[in-house]
Amino acid sequence: IGAPLAGEMSGHIFFADGYYGFDDAVYVAVRLLAILSRTRESLAELRDQLPVVFNTPELRFPCDETRKFEVVREVQDRMRRAGADMTDIDGVRVRTADGWWLLRASNTQAVLVARAESASEDGLARLKEELAAELGASGVAFPDL
Repeated sequence: IGAPLAGEMSGHIFFADGYYGFDDAVYVAVRLLAILSRTRESLAELRDQLPVVFNTPELRFPCDETRKFEVVREVQDRMRRAGADMTDIDGVRVRTADGWWLLRASNTQAVLVARAESASEDGLARLKEELAAELGASGVAFPDL
């Protein structure tokens, strides 16, 4: 997706440049200190400049081990046929005018994992409805949120 920086809910942070492409807490701390050394703003002031977004927590719901990767492939195929703006790295991430949603199969548990993020509460509701419809088309019930 071209992001210069990425993070996971687990706290893993990745930089897209200047390193090996995996998370390293010490490297991230050094990069953060380097950024702070080049600005007069505090870390809190930089954080306050980030956009306000509305998002789901990490959604985890049961899906049989023999079916979870197939469900993700089915959703990928439907999204491709629909011409969706999507990325299929480690699941499916779909971008819409409302924001984005992500669906992936857990590599360690019999669950599907989903997230969604939007600039508005209404947009987030629409993203969750779209994700629920896609899961429903594959016979998977979306958790009641």
